[in-house]
Amino acid sequence: MLDSLPSPSTDLDALAREERGFTFAHFTCEHAWVIGNILRNALRTVDACAIIHISASNQTLFHSPSMPGMVPDNEISIQRKRSTVLRWGHSTWYMECKFGGDDRKFAEEYGLWEGQGGRKEYEIRGGGYPVYVKGVEGVVGAIVVAGLDGDIAHGVVVKAIEEYKELRDGYRSPMRGASMTKLK
Repeated sequence: MLDSLPSPSTDLDALAREERGFTFAHFTCEHAWVIGNILRNALRTVDACAIIHISASNQTLFHSPSMPGMVPDNEISIQRKRSTVLRWGHSTWYMECKFGGDDRKFAEEYGLWEGQGGRKEYEIRGGGYPVYVKGVEGVVGAIVVAGLDGDIAHGVVVKAIEEYKELRDGYRSPMRGASMTKLK
């Protein structure tokens, strides 16, 4: 499955359109649970070790390894990617493409470089993706995968959101009279 993912675009305008194209009508723990499980099942199917983290800006909604084998650095990567998405309102793949994968250039552009260690708070490797909600200004959350190459992590997240959209399109929750997910 991972090998069959198309290479993501590196065009910043196309990536920005893609990100905004996945605007949710609303975003709840139910959305996070379904998307997180789509990601986890897809990664387990191909024996890919990764950590999946989905959050609103102020709370964790889903957090799980795809399978055993994660290292503490992946948890740090999750937090850095999440911080990048929430601060700049773009996917970490967008930011990686914008700076050609050059961490130092990225950090210097925003006054973040801290000597040898450099980027302590932010990361621009693909795998962090913004959650937008219709009628809400800015990013409301992030979907993050750590433990894979950046382009693959970005592709897996995009594919999971697309699959979620197909699964939920037109679904009506028994708790609501309105459609649960109109991703437009």
